[in-house]
This record gives sequence, C-alpha cells and structure tokens, in this order.
Amino acid sequence: MRISARRALWVVLTLLGAWAMIRLCQLVLECPGRSRATRGTVSVLVRDRRRTEYRYGQDAPLVFVGGVPRSGTTLMRAMLDAHPEIRCGEETRVIPRLLALRQAWARPSPERQRLEEAGVSQEVLDSAVSAFLLEVIARHGEPAPLLCNKDPFTLKSALYLSQIFPNSKFLLMLRDGRAAVHSMISRRVTIAGFDLSSYRDCLSKWSRAVESMLAQCQQVGPERCLTVRYESLVLQPRATLEGVLRFLEVPWHEGVLHHEEAIGQPGGVSLSRIERSTDQVIKPVNLEALTRWVGHIPADVLADMAEIAPMLSRLGYNPNANPPQYGQPDPSVVNNTERVLKGDFKTPASLKGQPAVFLNGSDTEG
Repeated sequence: MRISARRALWVVLTLLGAWAMIRLCQLVLECPGRSRATRGTVSVLVRDRRRTEYRYGQDAPLVFVGGVPRSGTTLMRAMLDAHPEIRCGEETRVIPRLLALRQAWARPSPERQRLEEAGVSQEVLDSAVSAFLLEVIARHGEPAPLLCNKDPFTLKSALYLSQIFPNSKFLLMLRDGRAAVHSMISRRVTIAGFDLSSYRDCLSKWSRAVESMLAQCQQVGPERCLTVRYESLVLQPRATLEGVLRFLEVPWHEGVLHHEEAIGQPGGVSLSRIERSTDQVIKPVNLEALTRWVGHIPADVLADMAEIAPMLSRLGYNPNANPPQYGQPDPSVVNNTERVLKGDFKTPASLKGQPAVFLNGSDTEG
C-alpha cells in the first residue's frame, strides 16, 4: 500500500510538472513583449491605442531609410509617416551604434577569438542583434502594417541588415554633397569624424561615406535598395513618391504630399524638438534649401572640387557648376515656397519636448 501511494504521488508530481511546462510555454507565446516564432526567430507583439495587435518577426517587410546626414532622410521619413500604413518615427540613435559594434565584433581580431572561445559565435551575435533591432524598431513608436527605421548611417550596414531581415527594403537618400556639407556646417550638426571648420574635410568625408553606402546598396540589389535624390523629392515630390511607394508595394495616399498637416496627429508624423531637422520639416516641401550653398564654399575648395569629392561626378552632379541645373519644380512646390517665404503656413501645435520651435532654419530637411 505504501509503494502504491509513492507511485501515485510520483505520477501526480509528473503530471503537475508537465502542466507547468505547458503553461510556461503558453505564457511565453502570449507575452505582449516578446515570443518565439515557430521558426525559432524572435517576434515582437505591439498593441495600438485601439488594442489592435501587430506582430513583427525577422521576416517582416521592414524599411530602412538612410544616407549621409543632411541628405533628405528626415524629409523622406516624415512624408512616409504621413501614410496611414507606414510608421518610421524619430531617429533611434542606438541602432547605428549597435551595428557599428557588430561590425567590430565580426572583424578578425583577438577579441573575436575570445568571443568564439566563450561560445559567443557570429550566429549567437546575429540572433541577439536582430532581436535588439526588432524590439527597438517595433516599440519606439505606434505600430503600423509597415515599419520603417530612419537612422542615416544604418545604410552603411545595408548588406548585413538585408541578411538578418530577409524581406527588408532600403531607401538611400542622395543629395549634392556641397548642399549637404553646407547644411551640416552652417547648422553646426555634429557628425563623428567630420571637421565642421573645414569644407574641404567635410566634402572629402561626404564623398567616402556616400561611396560606401552606394556600394552596400548595389550589393543588396535594385529589387531591395532604391536610391532617391533629395533634389527630385523636393522638385517633383508626387512623381518621386509614387516611385517610392511602388517600390515599397504600398498603395498611393495623397497625404504623403502634405506631411506638415499630419504632424502631431494620431497615426501621423511624430516630431521631437530635440531632432535637428524638426524646424525644417514642419514646413511644406519647398525650394529654400536647394541652392543655399552657392556662394559659401571657399574658392580654393571650389577649384579642387572634382578631386576633393569625386562622388559628385559619379552621381551626376557637375562639380564645376554653381549651382547645377537640378530640374524644374512642380507648380505645387513653387506655391509652397511662396507660402514659406511669406510665413503663410501653420506651425504644428503638438511636438514632443518643449512646445516652442524656433523657425530660424533654412533647410527643408536634415
């Protein structure tokens, strides 16, 4: 009788243990923060204000917007944010830092050897990095059918991102380097490695950075990486965005041409006062910044422009034209520019951070 009781107790404990394990697995799968997808990849579940659930995994069709800072990345993301099916949000700032660390860990070095010996293989690192990136992208803003990340220098890692997120796509913003460099210098936008006291240094660094990102984009391939000219986005926003949305396989929405009207609106464009481009993108798309660089670059730098920034010619910008002929603007853009010059546009009432934004900037974007 005593033996039977022990056996019965063992059976009960076994059943209770099995039930606990099953319940634990259920709780993990139902967890609102993270769970394991059936293929073993990390997924993130987010609920919007209406409690609608969105689940994102590594196979989600993420969009990465990047380029050298001051090349139109903020304007592009704001216009995409005005689409009801897309959410980009502000720069995360942590994503490019983590990608830089991952690149360092991947290089042959004593540190990499130590990681391998400790069991921290490249596969382990990739799994951890993808989980971190997905968590940040999915949770730093409102959920949407298509999530987008805008951190300019992420496209230096486009090839790597294309591998860990196999259904991702990339938008590489390109802008005349003279305009981008004048913007960063005149607005004192600190960028690691760029000497803001020297046009020569900044143009040289711009050229190398663009070359690196363009090479990454070309390796990813035209089906997944699209180059977009800032000048085209400003001069012909409708045609340019029609091409972008076709590339992203998202239906057209007229709101993308009026991003300034969606700022601070539910499901619209979220802007922070801290971000350096906010005081420009609160305005409708206009021509103010297109040629503002003309007359500000030192003569000796202009004389050596082709040698200092060889990517200008490669991208089709005439290094000796001041300014080049960028193209004809749409009538709506001309009208927007007239409104901006008159101060005839609405300043958004809802911005993150302090309520006041001083409209003393001249660029359309950062």
